[in-house]
Amino acid sequence: MNSIMNGKTRISDVVIRTLIYVAASISVLLLVGILAYVFIKGIGSVNWTFLTTVTSTLNKTVGIAGNIVNTVYIIVITLLIATPIGIGSAIYLNEYAKPGKLVRLIEFTTETLSGIPSIIFGLFGMVFFGTLFGLGYSILTGSLTLTLMILPLITRNTQEALKTVPDSYRSGALGMGATKWYMIRTILLPSAMPGIITGIILAIGRIVGESAALLFTAGSGYLLPKSGAGIFKKIFESGGTLTIQLYLSMAKAEYSTAFGIAAVLLIIVLFINWLTKFLTRKLDVSKRD
Repeated sequence: MNSIMNGKTRISDVVIRTLIYVAASISVLLLVGILAYVFIKGIGSVNWTFLTTVTSTLNKTVGIAGNIVNTVYIIVITLLIATPIGIGSAIYLNEYAKPGKLVRLIEFTTETLSGIPSIIFGLFGMVFFGTLFGLGYSILTGSLTLTLMILPLITRNTQEALKTVPDSYRSGALGMGATKWYMIRTILLPSAMPGIITGIILAIGRIVGESAALLFTAGSGYLLPKSGAGIFKKIFESGGTLTIQLYLSMAKAEYSTAFGIAAVLLIIVLFINWLTKFLTRKLDVSKRD
């Protein structure tokens, strides 16, 4: 207080400010170092053939097209299951449920789920979905397992987004005679959409970067789906994502391929982060307009 009123700079303030700048600089340098190292080692392996073919001894090709398609399959299926459940749970907790033991129990369960190691989800998914339901190693088994992993993320983000909507919106809509569901559908959800979209995109990032759970559930298949009915049947077949193929390539000492996949993954992650910021800004501007 004295330093503010007297206009003096205390030594402790200078030290703390310096430590803050040092911490921020270390974070930036670590990020730049990781990006530079991976891109330098892996960008040489990334070309059109690498991205559009599958690994084949007969054709003498090394490619990750099948892994890219498997990753897209798992992202789409997981989001189709998790998004409505997560958003619906958040709406119930925030708008319908009365504060009490049940709400606290659900929130505690959600937070506990988000802290469970992914390897445990993989073991559970393998036994429950793979063995008990007879799905085996398949894209569907992996997607159902990842649904359990990203549900807390979507639910909590949607909850926080709904809490940012002013109560005056609710009371105003209800005072004009709107039903509660109509108010939620036409006022609350559009107003909270930036936060909801952010949660969904962050969930995509979690899916793209997951490996431990998928190793036990989705398997390591890398072939492209056949046309026609094969596109649908693919979800019941083994399908290794980019992260799984990265792990397998490292295990086989195929370092150039591994670093190439790592470079592709980093590009995807950077794109997801950029997309999150872009959509959030766009939705915020639209909401203000």
